[in-house]
Amino acid sequence: MQIKTYSFHHPGAFWVGCILITLGVLSHIPMFVHASHMGYRMVGMPMDMTMLVGMALIPVGLLLSCYGLMPRLNLLRQNNANDAIHFHVADHSPLNWQHITLVFALLVAVIVDVMKPATLGFVMPGMVEEYKITTETAGTLALVALTGTALGSILWGSMADKLGRRAAILLSALMFIGTSICGAMPSFEWNLAMCFLMGLSAGGLLPITFTLMAEMIPARHRGWLLVALGGLGTAAGYLLASGAAAMLEPLFSWRILWMLGLPTGIAVIFLNRYIPESPRFLASVGLRNEARTVLAQYNVKMDPPSVEPVTEQHATNNGFFHTIKNSYLNITIGLLGVGIVWGVVNFGFLLWLPTNLQEMGLSAANTNALLAQSGLIALPGILAVIWLYQHWSSVKTLVLFVVLTAASLMLFWLCELFGVLSNQSIMIATACLLVSSSGVIAMLIPYAAEIYPVHFRGSGTGIIAASSKFGGIVGAVLGIFGIFNNMSLGALLIAIPLLFFAFVLLKSGIDTRGRRLEDIHAEFVNKSISHSK
Repeated sequence: MQIKTYSFHHPGAFWVGCILITLGVLSHIPMFVHASHMGYRMVGMPMDMTMLVGMALIPVGLLLSCYGLMPRLNLLRQNNANDAIHFHVADHSPLNWQHITLVFALLVAVIVDVMKPATLGFVMPGMVEEYKITTETAGTLALVALTGTALGSILWGSMADKLGRRAAILLSALMFIGTSICGAMPSFEWNLAMCFLMGLSAGGLLPITFTLMAEMIPARHRGWLLVALGGLGTAAGYLLASGAAAMLEPLFSWRILWMLGLPTGIAVIFLNRYIPESPRFLASVGLRNEARTVLAQYNVKMDPPSVEPVTEQHATNNGFFHTIKNSYLNITIGLLGVGIVWGVVNFGFLLWLPTNLQEMGLSAANTNALLAQSGLIALPGILAVIWLYQHWSSVKTLVLFVVLTAASLMLFWLCELFGVLSNQSIMIATACLLVSSSGVIAMLIPYAAEIYPVHFRGSGTGIIAASSKFGGIVGAVLGIFGIFNNMSLGALLIAIPLLFFAFVLLKSGIDTRGRRLEDIHAEFVNKSISHSK
């Protein structure tokens, strides 16, 4: 079933823009094919006129698509309904086929978002060999990509609060398609520029998909589906990235992994027919008729209930400042802190762990086998996260896994302190760390999508998503300065701030299980009022 949504300014401009972007990417394919006899090595090749024209078509297509997606909010507000919408009716509705197709479409978006950072590790060896650069120079690619993803999360989250969730998802996917030309760039410097733009585009998909899903799924099923979306999307993204590297890289070189942005981005665009605009966003900008249209397609009967209507607030232009004001200040500090430290764990400590293990005397083969075994042990952990988040407490489950992450890090420190470092102890500590840290990131963004109100939910979720990428940048810098050369000391230094931010979350967070988003917002407002007295 195709989901109808509110009218755009010029839908024709959007589709013309899509075509121009696709043609711009396809114009790079002939040069790529021409290099097949050289093992698809394009280093030093001059860009021909077809490639240059294609590069020009992409920004023109993006501008046209952006213009086409601009909603006619002022025009649509004319003669619109003035009566309030009671969203508790939608929150009490059962899951149906429309919800399932929405979850599938958003799962694809999350997988696409996860694939790009996961691909970095697979393209870097090929870049080092083709461009004749050092491993350290190639490492700047990850730093540039993480910077782009962090900025993208903030940019697209804010855009979702201004243009709508659906429009932001589509624009992010289109930009993602355009940057797939990274695979045809003849120099490392061009790869850096395109990789930054690729991160900028992909970084927006994750927070917006969680924002839209939080506002569309009935309250009884929202929590576990959000966490499952994060856990399964992350696992599938890494699986597809590694599978593509194993199957395609030997045939078409590392460049093909970047070019996969074309088909994966197009998949998101074609799935847009199953992605509606959020009724809560529509109501917040005064488009109540359009909100009712979307709700009706989800089989929601809008009979007047006996409870008070929600308070609608218009979209704001300074969503970031709302996340650090009044009742949301402490919870934002806690979530940001956890996100940053998680990034340090994932892109710092775990990144340097193989090197440290080999310096301890383990061979490369044994190190990889040890980490693979730890990863397999960690896989079932996501099921425990989903169950606890849904049946125990959302905020307490998040705090529990933050504390477990800190405890796992301290286990490395204790093993060295008492001289019991062995393959078995390292595997146990690594498995515990992978289980706990995977659980943290699976809950962090979904929880943010639940607690922030509709008028800055996109901005708030985007900022929290960006914090983990910023933590990755911090982790990379700390690695350069040798903080992780001493495994036990590095683990202890990360564990201490994690415990502090876990305490902040426990004091400032609230349980969101099965509750209406409007009720969650009301509790934060009441907490702010009570604290100010």
